[in-house]
Amino acid sequence: MRFLKTKFIYLFKIGILISTFLINFYPFSEVLALNNFDSHNFVSDAVKSVAPAVVRIDTERLVERQKFDPTLLDPLLRDLLGEPGMAPDRERGQGSGVIIDKNGLVLTNAHVVERVDNVSVTLADGTNCDGQVLGSDSITDLALVKVKVKDQVNSIYAPLGDSEELEVGDWAIALGTPYGLEKTVTLGIVSSLHRDINALGFSDKRLDLIQTDAAINPGNSGGPLINSNGQVIGINTLVRSGPGAGLGFAIPINLAKNVSDQLLQNGEVIHPYLGVQLISLNPKIAKEHNEDPNALVQLPERSGALIQSVIPNSPAEKAGLRRGDLVIAAENILIEEPKALLDEVEKAKIGKIFLLNVVRDNKEIKVNIKPEALPGLT
Repeated sequence: MRFLKTKFIYLFKIGILISTFLINFYPFSEVLALNNFDSHNFVSDAVKSVAPAVVRIDTERLVERQKFDPTLLDPLLRDLLGEPGMAPDRERGQGSGVIIDKNGLVLTNAHVVERVDNVSVTLADGTNCDGQVLGSDSITDLALVKVKVKDQVNSIYAPLGDSEELEVGDWAIALGTPYGLEKTVTLGIVSSLHRDINALGFSDKRLDLIQTDAAINPGNSGGPLINSNGQVIGINTLVRSGPGAGLGFAIPINLAKNVSDQLLQNGEVIHPYLGVQLISLNPKIAKEHNEDPNALVQLPERSGALIQSVIPNSPAEKAGLRRGDLVIAAENILIEEPKALLDEVEKAKIGKIFLLNVVRDNKEIKVNIKPEALPGLT
Protein backbone atom coordinates (compact mmCIF):
# COMPACT_ATOMS: atom_id res chain seq x y z
CA MET A 1 0.00 0.00 0.00
CA ARG A 2 2.81 2.35 0.92
CA PHE A 3 4.50 1.49 -2.39
CA LEU A 4 1.40 2.49 -4.36
CA LYS A 5 1.07 5.73 -2.42
CA THR A 6 4.70 6.63 -3.06
CA LYS A 7 4.36 5.88 -6.76
CA PHE A 8 1.21 8.01 -6.99
CA ILE A 9 2.97 10.98 -5.35
CA TYR A 10 5.90 10.57 -7.75
CA LEU A 11 3.63 10.54 -10.82
CA PHE A 12 1.70 13.52 -9.44
CA LYS A 13 4.92 15.56 -9.15
CA ILE A 14 5.94 14.65 -12.67
CA GLY A 15 2.52 15.79 -13.91
CA ILE A 16 2.92 19.14 -12.17
CA LEU A 17 6.35 19.64 -13.74
CA ILE A 18 5.03 18.83 -17.25
CA SER A 19 2.07 21.17 -16.80
CA THR A 20 4.34 23.99 -15.64
CA PHE A 21 6.63 23.47 -18.63
CA LEU A 22 3.75 23.54 -21.13
CA ILE A 23 2.28 26.70 -19.57
CA ASN A 24 5.63 28.46 -19.73
CA PHE A 25 6.38 27.21 -23.27
CA TYR A 26 2.99 28.15 -24.76
CA PRO A 27 3.72 31.88 -25.37
CA PHE A 28 7.08 30.96 -26.90
CA SER A 29 5.43 28.40 -29.19
CA GLU A 30 2.98 31.07 -30.32
CA VAL A 31 5.83 33.44 -31.17
CA LEU A 32 7.70 30.64 -32.97
CA ALA A 33 4.64 29.76 -35.05
CA LEU A 34 4.09 33.43 -35.88
CA ASN A 35 7.71 33.84 -36.98
CA ASN A 36 7.46 30.79 -39.21
CA PHE A 37 4.28 32.14 -40.75
CA ASP A 38 5.78 35.57 -41.40
CA SER A 39 9.10 34.36 -42.81
CA HIS A 40 9.49 33.83 -46.57
CA ASN A 41 11.59 31.42 -48.55
CA PHE A 42 14.38 32.04 -51.07
CA VAL A 43 11.94 32.17 -53.99
CA SER A 44 10.11 35.24 -52.73
CA ASP A 45 13.41 36.90 -51.82
CA ALA A 46 14.86 36.20 -55.27
CA VAL A 47 11.73 37.43 -57.05
CA LYS A 48 11.75 40.73 -55.14
CA SER A 49 15.12 41.66 -56.63
CA VAL A 50 14.06 41.02 -60.25
CA ALA A 51 10.27 41.43 -60.50
CA PRO A 52 10.35 45.29 -60.63
CA ALA A 53 12.43 45.01 -63.82
CA VAL A 54 10.14 42.52 -65.62
CA VAL A 55 7.97 44.13 -68.30
CA ARG A 56 5.15 43.17 -70.62
CA ILE A 57 5.72 43.88 -74.31
CA ASP A 58 2.75 44.46 -76.60
CA THR A 59 3.33 44.65 -80.35
CA GLU A 60 1.29 45.59 -83.36
CA ARG A 61 1.81 45.33 -87.09
CA LEU A 62 -0.29 45.95 -90.16
CA VAL A 63 -1.06 42.91 -92.28
CA GLU A 64 -2.70 43.10 -95.68
CA ARG A 65 -5.89 41.12 -95.90
CA GLN A 66 -6.01 38.05 -98.08
CA LYS A 67 -7.01 39.06 -101.58
CA PHE A 68 -9.93 37.23 -103.15
CA ASP A 69 -11.75 37.23 -106.43
CA PRO A 70 -14.56 39.87 -106.27
CA THR A 71 -16.50 37.92 -108.90
CA LEU A 72 -17.11 35.27 -106.22
CA LEU A 73 -19.16 37.80 -104.24
CA ASP A 74 -22.88 37.51 -104.82
CA PRO A 75 -24.08 40.47 -106.99
CA LEU A 76 -26.85 41.27 -104.50
CA LEU A 77 -24.34 41.45 -101.65
CA ARG A 78 -22.06 43.62 -103.79
CA ASP A 79 -24.93 46.06 -104.32
CA LEU A 80 -25.64 46.14 -100.59
CA LEU A 81 -22.06 46.19 -99.25
CA GLY A 82 -20.16 47.78 -102.10
CA GLU A 83 -16.88 46.55 -103.55
CA PRO A 84 -14.73 44.63 -101.04
CA GLY A 85 -12.11 46.86 -99.42
CA MET A 86 -8.45 46.06 -98.90
CA ALA A 87 -7.85 47.85 -95.58
CA PRO A 88 -4.99 46.19 -93.64
CA ASP A 89 -5.64 44.21 -90.49
CA ARG A 90 -3.87 44.94 -87.23
CA GLU A 91 -2.09 41.89 -85.87
CA ARG A 92 -1.24 42.06 -82.18
CA GLY A 93 1.27 40.06 -80.18
CA GLN A 94 2.55 39.91 -76.64
CA GLY A 95 5.65 38.79 -74.79
CA SER A 96 7.85 39.58 -71.83
CA GLY A 97 11.15 41.33 -71.29
CA VAL A 98 13.56 42.39 -68.57
CA ILE A 99 15.24 45.76 -68.05
CA ILE A 100 19.01 45.18 -67.85
CA ASP A 101 20.43 48.64 -67.19
CA LYS A 102 19.51 52.05 -65.74
CA ASN A 103 19.04 53.54 -69.21
CA GLY A 104 15.93 51.50 -69.88
CA LEU A 105 17.35 48.81 -72.17
CA VAL A 106 15.04 45.81 -72.32
CA LEU A 107 16.26 42.35 -73.33
CA THR A 108 13.68 40.11 -74.98
CA ASN A 109 13.26 37.52 -77.75
CA ALA A 110 13.68 38.46 -81.39
CA HIS A 111 10.50 36.60 -82.31
CA VAL A 112 8.55 38.88 -79.95
CA VAL A 113 9.46 42.13 -81.75
CA GLU A 114 10.54 41.18 -85.28
CA ARG A 115 8.68 42.81 -88.19
CA VAL A 116 6.38 44.89 -85.97
CA ASP A 117 5.29 48.50 -86.44
CA ASN A 118 4.58 49.52 -82.85
CA VAL A 119 6.03 48.38 -79.53
CA SER A 120 4.49 49.21 -76.15
CA VAL A 121 6.20 48.38 -72.86
CA THR A 122 4.24 48.07 -69.62
CA LEU A 123 6.38 48.40 -66.49
CA ALA A 124 5.87 46.40 -63.32
CA ASP A 125 4.03 49.33 -61.69
CA GLY A 126 1.56 49.50 -64.59
CA THR A 127 3.13 52.48 -66.37
CA ASN A 128 2.83 52.18 -70.14
CA CYS A 129 5.72 53.44 -72.30
CA ASP A 130 6.59 53.50 -75.96
CA GLY A 131 9.38 51.14 -76.98
CA GLN A 132 11.94 51.32 -79.77
CA VAL A 133 13.58 48.19 -81.20
CA LEU A 134 17.31 48.92 -81.33
CA GLY A 135 18.13 45.64 -83.03
CA SER A 136 17.33 41.95 -83.19
CA ASP A 137 19.19 38.78 -84.06
CA SER A 138 17.11 35.89 -85.36
CA ILE A 139 20.04 33.45 -85.13
CA THR A 140 20.13 33.69 -81.32
CA ASP A 141 16.48 34.84 -80.98
CA LEU A 142 17.48 37.93 -78.98
CA ALA A 143 16.43 41.56 -79.32
CA LEU A 144 17.10 44.86 -77.57
CA VAL A 145 14.32 47.39 -76.93
CA LYS A 146 14.73 50.92 -75.57
CA VAL A 147 12.04 52.27 -73.25
CA LYS A 148 11.53 55.84 -74.38
CA VAL A 149 10.42 57.31 -71.03
CA LYS A 150 13.79 57.16 -69.33
CA ASP A 151 12.91 58.76 -65.97
CA GLN A 152 10.40 56.05 -65.09
CA VAL A 153 12.87 53.21 -65.45
CA ASN A 154 15.93 54.93 -64.01
CA SER A 155 17.63 52.57 -61.49
CA ILE A 156 15.00 49.84 -62.03
CA TYR A 157 16.96 46.98 -63.58
CA ALA A 158 17.69 43.35 -62.87
CA PRO A 159 21.06 42.04 -61.66
CA LEU A 160 22.66 39.71 -64.20
CA GLY A 161 24.34 36.47 -63.15
CA ASP A 162 26.89 34.16 -64.77
CA SER A 163 25.35 31.29 -66.74
CA GLU A 164 28.72 29.52 -66.90
CA GLU A 165 28.45 28.86 -63.15
CA LEU A 166 25.19 26.94 -63.52
CA GLU A 167 24.98 23.27 -62.62
CA VAL A 168 22.25 20.75 -63.33
CA GLY A 169 19.95 20.67 -60.31
CA ASP A 170 20.27 24.37 -59.47
CA TRP A 171 17.03 26.20 -58.73
CA ALA A 172 15.44 28.00 -61.70
CA ILE A 173 12.67 30.60 -61.36
CA ALA A 174 10.80 31.86 -64.44
CA LEU A 175 9.13 35.28 -64.49
CA GLY A 176 6.90 36.78 -67.15
CA THR A 177 3.38 37.37 -68.41
CA PRO A 178 2.11 34.04 -69.80
CA TYR A 179 -1.27 34.39 -71.51
CA GLY A 180 -1.26 38.05 -70.48
CA LEU A 181 -1.22 37.18 -66.77
CA GLU A 182 1.26 39.69 -65.39
CA LYS A 183 3.74 39.04 -62.57
CA THR A 184 3.59 35.26 -62.90
CA VAL A 185 6.31 33.22 -61.16
CA THR A 186 7.05 29.51 -61.65
CA LEU A 187 9.67 27.36 -59.95
CA GLY A 188 11.77 24.43 -61.13
CA ILE A 189 15.34 23.32 -61.53
CA VAL A 190 17.98 23.44 -64.24
CA SER A 191 17.27 20.13 -65.97
CA SER A 192 20.13 20.25 -68.47
CA LEU A 193 22.78 22.57 -69.87
CA HIS A 194 24.16 23.16 -73.39
CA ARG A 195 21.06 21.75 -75.06
CA ASP A 196 21.59 22.16 -78.81
CA ILE A 197 18.64 24.06 -80.30
CA ASN A 198 19.13 22.21 -83.60
CA ALA A 199 18.16 19.00 -81.80
CA LEU A 200 14.79 20.65 -81.11
CA GLY A 201 14.13 21.18 -84.81
CA PHE A 202 15.43 24.75 -85.24
CA SER A 203 18.08 24.36 -87.93
CA ASP A 204 18.29 28.13 -88.56
CA LYS A 205 19.50 28.95 -85.02
CA ARG A 206 22.94 28.84 -83.43
CA LEU A 207 22.89 28.50 -79.66
CA ASP A 208 22.89 26.13 -76.73
CA LEU A 209 20.00 26.39 -74.30
CA ILE A 210 19.34 25.99 -70.60
CA GLN A 211 16.66 23.34 -70.13
CA THR A 212 14.34 23.72 -67.14
CA ASP A 213 11.17 22.19 -65.79
CA ALA A 214 9.98 25.58 -64.53
CA ALA A 215 6.72 26.22 -66.38
CA ILE A 216 7.26 28.47 -69.43
CA ASN A 217 4.10 29.25 -71.36
CA PRO A 218 3.15 31.49 -74.31
CA GLY A 219 3.78 35.07 -73.22
CA ASN A 220 6.76 34.06 -71.07
CA SER A 221 9.00 34.54 -74.11
CA GLY A 222 11.63 37.17 -73.40
CA GLY A 223 11.15 37.08 -69.63
CA PRO A 224 13.99 36.27 -67.25
CA LEU A 225 15.00 32.92 -65.79
CA ILE A 226 16.66 33.64 -62.43
CA ASN A 227 18.65 31.71 -59.85
CA SER A 228 18.08 31.41 -56.11
CA ASN A 229 20.19 34.54 -55.52
CA GLY A 230 17.88 36.72 -57.59
CA GLN A 231 20.19 37.03 -60.61
CA VAL A 232 19.14 36.64 -64.24
CA ILE A 233 20.73 33.50 -65.67
CA GLY A 234 18.74 33.21 -68.89
CA ILE A 235 16.09 34.63 -71.20
CA ASN A 236 13.06 32.37 -71.63
CA THR A 237 12.59 31.49 -75.28
CA LEU A 238 10.40 28.43 -75.91
CA VAL A 239 8.50 25.52 -74.45
CA ARG A 240 8.22 22.03 -75.88
CA SER A 241 4.63 21.18 -76.80
CA GLY A 242 3.18 17.84 -77.79
CA PRO A 243 5.39 14.85 -76.91
CA GLY A 244 7.75 15.91 -74.14
CA ALA A 245 5.52 18.83 -73.14
CA GLY A 246 6.57 20.59 -69.96
CA LEU A 247 10.16 21.19 -71.04
CA GLY A 248 11.16 24.84 -71.04
CA PHE A 249 14.26 26.42 -72.56
CA ALA A 250 16.14 29.66 -71.94
CA ILE A 251 19.03 31.44 -73.66
CA PRO A 252 22.10 31.67 -71.35
CA ILE A 253 22.57 35.21 -70.03
CA ASN A 254 26.27 35.28 -70.96
CA LEU A 255 25.34 34.88 -74.62
CA ALA A 256 22.53 37.39 -74.20
CA LYS A 257 24.92 39.99 -72.76
CA ASN A 258 27.31 39.53 -75.68
CA VAL A 259 24.53 39.83 -78.25
CA SER A 260 22.96 42.86 -76.54
CA ASP A 261 26.33 44.66 -76.55
CA GLN A 262 26.65 44.10 -80.30
CA LEU A 263 23.06 45.19 -80.93
CA LEU A 264 23.62 48.35 -78.90
CA GLN A 265 26.79 49.22 -80.80
CA ASN A 266 25.92 48.11 -84.33
CA GLY A 267 22.20 47.38 -84.41
CA GLU A 268 22.97 43.86 -85.65
CA VAL A 269 25.05 40.77 -84.93
CA ILE A 270 27.45 39.44 -87.55
CA HIS A 271 27.62 35.63 -87.76
CA PRO A 272 30.43 34.00 -89.80
CA TYR A 273 29.47 31.20 -92.16
CA LEU A 274 31.20 28.74 -94.49
CA GLY A 275 28.33 27.65 -96.72
CA VAL A 276 28.17 23.90 -96.17
CA GLN A 277 25.50 21.47 -95.09
CA LEU A 278 26.87 18.97 -92.59
CA ILE A 279 25.95 15.58 -91.19
CA SER A 280 27.63 13.64 -88.43
CA LEU A 281 29.92 10.71 -89.23
CA ASN A 282 31.50 8.14 -86.94
CA PRO A 283 33.36 4.85 -87.54
CA LYS A 284 30.25 2.69 -87.06
CA ILE A 285 28.12 4.64 -89.55
CA ALA A 286 30.97 4.80 -92.06
CA LYS A 287 31.62 1.05 -91.81
CA GLU A 288 27.95 0.18 -92.35
CA HIS A 289 27.90 2.48 -95.37
CA ASN A 290 31.09 1.01 -96.86
CA GLU A 291 29.77 -2.55 -96.50
CA ASP A 292 26.78 -1.71 -98.67
CA PRO A 293 27.54 -3.11 -102.16
CA ASN A 294 25.51 -0.26 -103.67
CA ALA A 295 27.54 2.48 -102.01
CA LEU A 296 28.79 4.98 -104.59
CA VAL A 297 31.69 6.24 -102.46
CA GLN A 298 33.78 4.89 -99.61
CA LEU A 299 33.74 6.98 -96.44
CA PRO A 300 36.66 7.33 -94.00
CA GLU A 301 35.90 5.26 -90.92
CA ARG A 302 36.44 8.01 -88.37
CA SER A 303 34.49 10.75 -86.61
CA GLY A 304 33.96 14.21 -88.01
CA ALA A 305 31.60 16.59 -89.82
CA LEU A 306 30.81 15.23 -93.27
CA ILE A 307 30.02 17.80 -95.97
CA GLN A 308 26.75 16.80 -97.60
CA SER A 309 26.45 19.81 -99.91
CA VAL A 310 28.23 23.08 -100.71
CA ILE A 311 26.30 26.31 -101.31
CA PRO A 312 27.15 27.94 -104.66
CA ASN A 313 29.36 31.05 -104.48
CA SER A 314 29.93 30.50 -100.75
CA PRO A 315 33.27 30.69 -98.90
CA ALA A 316 33.34 26.88 -98.95
CA GLU A 317 33.02 26.70 -102.72
CA LYS A 318 35.65 29.42 -103.18
CA ALA A 319 38.03 27.44 -100.95
CA GLY A 320 37.51 24.25 -102.96
CA LEU A 321 35.56 22.18 -100.42
CA ARG A 322 33.52 19.36 -101.93
CA ARG A 323 30.64 17.06 -101.14
CA GLY A 324 32.04 14.03 -99.29
CA ASP A 325 34.88 15.92 -97.57
CA LEU A 326 35.18 15.05 -93.90
CA VAL A 327 36.20 17.91 -91.60
CA ILE A 328 38.20 16.48 -88.69
CA ALA A 329 39.77 19.66 -87.24
CA ALA A 330 39.28 23.43 -87.33
CA GLU A 331 42.01 25.79 -86.17
CA ASN A 332 43.74 22.71 -84.68
CA ILE A 333 40.65 21.88 -82.61
CA LEU A 334 39.42 18.29 -82.99
CA ILE A 335 36.03 18.08 -84.73
CA GLU A 336 33.96 14.98 -84.04
CA GLU A 337 30.49 16.30 -84.96
CA PRO A 338 28.94 19.17 -86.94
CA LYS A 339 28.07 21.18 -83.84
CA ALA A 340 31.73 21.35 -82.82
CA LEU A 341 32.58 22.82 -86.22
CA LEU A 342 29.74 25.36 -86.02
CA ASP A 343 30.96 26.44 -82.59
CA GLU A 344 34.43 27.13 -83.99
CA VAL A 345 33.02 28.93 -87.03
CA GLU A 346 31.03 31.21 -84.73
CA LYS A 347 34.35 32.28 -83.12
CA ALA A 348 36.02 32.93 -86.49
CA LYS A 349 36.81 36.39 -87.86
CA ILE A 350 35.13 37.61 -91.02
CA GLY A 351 37.62 37.63 -93.92
CA LYS A 352 40.43 36.04 -91.89
CA ILE A 353 41.94 32.67 -92.84
CA PHE A 354 40.24 29.79 -91.03
CA LEU A 355 42.20 26.53 -91.16
CA LEU A 356 40.39 23.23 -91.73
CA ASN A 357 41.82 19.72 -91.68
CA VAL A 358 39.87 17.64 -94.17
CA VAL A 359 39.94 13.97 -95.18
CA ARG A 360 39.41 13.53 -98.94
CA ASP A 361 39.97 10.25 -100.77
CA ASN A 362 41.49 8.81 -97.59
CA LYS A 363 44.12 11.55 -97.53
CA GLU A 364 44.29 14.36 -95.01
CA ILE A 365 44.63 17.82 -96.52
CA LYS A 366 44.57 21.37 -95.16
CA VAL A 367 42.14 23.95 -96.51
CA ASN A 368 42.34 27.69 -95.90
CA ILE A 369 38.92 29.27 -95.96
CA LYS A 370 37.81 32.85 -95.30
CA PRO A 371 34.42 32.99 -93.52
CA GLU A 372 31.95 35.62 -94.66
CA ALA A 373 29.01 37.25 -92.92
CA LEU A 374 25.92 35.05 -92.94
CA PRO A 375 23.67 36.60 -95.60
CA GLY A 376 20.00 37.40 -95.35
CA LEU A 377 19.89 38.62 -91.73
CA THR A 378 19.45 42.33 -92.27
